[in-house]
Amino acid sequence: MINYPIRFVPILQDKIWGGSKLKTILNKHTIRESVGESWEISGVEGNISIVEKGPEKGMKLTELISRYKGELVGDKIYSKFGNEFPLLIKFIDAKTDLSVQLHPNDELARQRHNSFGKTEMWYVMQADEGSKLNIGFKKDLDKREYLDYLEKEKITEVLNFEEVKKGDSFFINTGKVHAIGGGVLLAEIQQTSDITYRIYDWGRVDSEGQHRELHTALALDAIDFRKRDDYQLNYEKEVNRSSEIASCEYFTTNFLHVKGEIVKDYSSLDSFVVYMCVEGTALISIGDNSEKIEKGQSLLIPAATSELKIKAENAELLEIYIE
Repeated sequence: MINYPIRFVPILQDKIWGGSKLKTILNKHTIRESVGESWEISGVEGNISIVEKGPEKGMKLTELISRYKGELVGDKIYSKFGNEFPLLIKFIDAKTDLSVQLHPNDELARQRHNSFGKTEMWYVMQADEGSKLNIGFKKDLDKREYLDYLEKEKITEVLNFEEVKKGDSFFINTGKVHAIGGGVLLAEIQQTSDITYRIYDWGRVDSEGQHRELHTALALDAIDFRKRDDYQLNYEKEVNRSSEIASCEYFTTNFLHVKGEIVKDYSSLDSFVVYMCVEGTALISIGDNSEKIEKGQSLLIPAATSELKIKAENAELLEIYIE
């Protein structure tokens, strides 16, 4: 039986739009000037997380699942996903705007890429003054109108932009166009998929003077052209109590503000739990096994864990699982 909080080695990803906040604010260890993403827990092929410490130190996440099966991820989850981990857990720092993009749904991703789709959510950890996110369109469009705006390089005229601050949270359905704006640091919870259709990239070029590939044709059948106001997530911030931010078939994410010591009962939950620390420091204990989690760190709690304790002076956590 596996019965301790598992920490993985962060996988740092260089991005053309990346900044320094993963290093300066989240204390990621790197000598690089800029980093775009820290993949905290990943089962994406080519980027499989590795256990950082403990009895399974050095073991890949897929090997860990293969060894412990339902004890690690939950019986129903293992029966559905096998040795694949169903979520990708990230921190993202955008120094400049990300490309305007969208993700295909499960059916389209399976047909075209033999992959899962990519439903995701964001929790804003820090935002420079005036920073914005693009989420969806300002108005309903059809394919002809959309292509006309795109070809004339006027697509930004119909994109919906939202100014953001710490604590704001958003849900990104498959098909919804979106872009993280410059100055935003956030936590992202998503299905395990790295399939992205890029439709607009602000005319920028890479270090070799090349424009990045756009996926205009692929995106056309995947886009939701409707104006939809279903993206803003409202939630309570009660002390020492889990408050639901988002819940869908792919994941549930709660906000948990801990002051003092609390006990979490997971005896009726058939799922792993992920904790992402978005503020402060906490100590998470399973029996005699304890692990500290600080802002910008993540831990995986095995599904076999029926109860754990969290102790903190003042910490804010995201609590993630699959119901």
